[in-house]
Amino acid sequence: MAIQILLADDEKDFVDTLAERLRIRDFSVRVVYNGLDAVAAVKEARPAVAILDLFMPGLPGDETLRQITALYHDLPIILLTGQAGVEESFASQELANCTCLTKPVALSQLLEQIESMLQARKQTQDEAGGACHV
Repeated sequence: MAIQILLADDEKDFVDTLAERLRIRDFSVRVVYNGLDAVAAVKEARPAVAILDLFMPGLPGDETLRQITALYHDLPIILLTGQAGVEESFASQELANCTCLTKPVALSQLLEQIESMLQARKQTQDEAGGACHV
């Protein structure tokens, strides 16, 4: 079964290209173009990883992040931003399952981060006896 990725970004060309590149690598990708739809998508079907742009219409990135983590506190989230320095402000929020990458992000870097987050989640589940704590 393909790993489910939620990809939320208002830059349509960027997100559609990235989604296609992930699909070629056998990920199942759901694309949305704003924060409200990102939250709705997570409510509808929990992805393995959510990749969110910080600056989208509908909801500010920090509010989108807050609502998603309220639903699933252990959901791995990769924040994408074109704003240098923003990642430090989110890192200080101590979001254990969240990391920030600056656009433009190399696909290899993104894939490495996805794999790292999935491995960390699997290890946590294994240590908890296979239980997934949500």
